[in-house]
Amino acid sequence: MRKEGQAPKIDLDTENKQKKNPIHKEEKRLNTQRSKRKNMAYNKNQLYKDLLIKHYSNIWGKKFRERTWDRGPMKGLSSDFSILEFEPSLNRNMWTYSTCGMSTFTHIRPIELHVFSSIQDDSILELLTSVSYYHNVDDNLDLGHTVNFGRSWQDSSTCSYGLISLPYLDGPDLEIFNPSKEGLKIVHCYWLIPITEAELEFKKQFGLETLEERFDETQFNYVNPQRESVV
Repeated sequence: MRKEGQAPKIDLDTENKQKKNPIHKEEKRLNTQRSKRKNMAYNKNQLYKDLLIKHYSNIWGKKFRERTWDRGPMKGLSSDFSILEFEPSLNRNMWTYSTCGMSTFTHIRPIELHVFSSIQDDSILELLTSVSYYHNVDDNLDLGHTVNFGRSWQDSSTCSYGLISLPYLDGPDLEIFNPSKEGLKIVHCYWLIPITEAELEFKKQFGLETLEERFDETQFNYVNPQRESVV
């Protein structure tokens, strides 16, 4: 019992707790919301990736390895991003490297890219990772665009650029990946064809269709890094 004239006893810890509790509750609520949003984004990214792998496997078979290139800038890419390395098959005597998660459900026009190779080649992991990084950080890529590899495609090849083309070898079955039933956007799977600087300049001057006609006329070997330019 407090005597008259005696200052009231204040429990500072209790008072501070009472003042802090509303803030703590709000912080807890916000953290819970952030966690839910993060989990939803992760689940959506994982669903996208699982469905894309199934889509690829329906075309190229189930003999593949999931690879990553963990050197250089990777912050602009989803943590789920990887590259699938498909082995040669009876029907196709070459390696296939395809991006898996190059685009996400946030892209307006999501795309994925693949490259063919006559040999198993880890340098293609770096190449596709770099192109995917550019797609996410600098400028969204699309059909008909070209990218500068910044180096030879393989060995001392004069092909140091990549042309984003329709997947003529596999057709619409590969090109159109439609996970719309899962609430995701349609994705276009395109072929990244290594080209020379001369072919790039030819495309700029005469257009994509004319360059592709040259490819058909010459029956160029797209997996030969030492091939001559078609122009």
